[in-house]
Amino acid sequence: MSNPLPLERLIDKFRSLPSIGQKSATRLAYHVLSMSDAEAEDFANAILEAKHGISTCPVCQNLSTGDICPICSDETREKVICVVEDPKAVNAIENTKEFKGTYHVLHGVISPIDGIGPDKLRIKELLTRIDDISEIMIATNPSVEGEATAMYLSKLLKPLGVKITRLAYGIPVGASLEYTDTVTLTRAIEGRREID
Repeated sequence: MSNPLPLERLIDKFRSLPSIGQKSATRLAYHVLSMSDAEAEDFANAILEAKHGISTCPVCQNLSTGDICPICSDETREKVICVVEDPKAVNAIENTKEFKGTYHVLHGVISPIDGIGPDKLRIKELLTRIDDISEIMIATNPSVEGEATAMYLSKLLKPLGVKITRLAYGIPVGASLEYTDTVTLTRAIEGRREID
């Protein structure tokens, strides 16, 4: 027996999300059908509110609901920029409560296979921020693309006279920062090293 077309369309939309397979998508779609009209409308409105109400901070490129995000607005933060691949990594590092600087979100990594070069990342915006900075800590994931991005940034920034560090190893290669436990991530921040 096949599902009605609107249900199949809903299942397909859930399947298009990362890490959602056919069974999970079907389960989620059936759950949505079991919601009251008010709950379903509230769910749909939450998606639209997030989509329309969130932009990027013009300073750090992290997600924000206002002009400048709360981290960039905080004048007590240290003059250190932590460069990350995506906003999820900002949350992971903030949860350690160990890093007291600011962030810069690249919104990706260099990946020639995927057609992503340095020009598709938020590197130009990073270069405008380094005048008053004592250190740039590169915290890209320890993947091939993350390492390539870290090396590219190091070579680009080193001649500008700013100290460049990299998270210490201890985070497994291929792991994502947002799924790394707080203790491991804290040790990686504490043991960061300067890039040659």
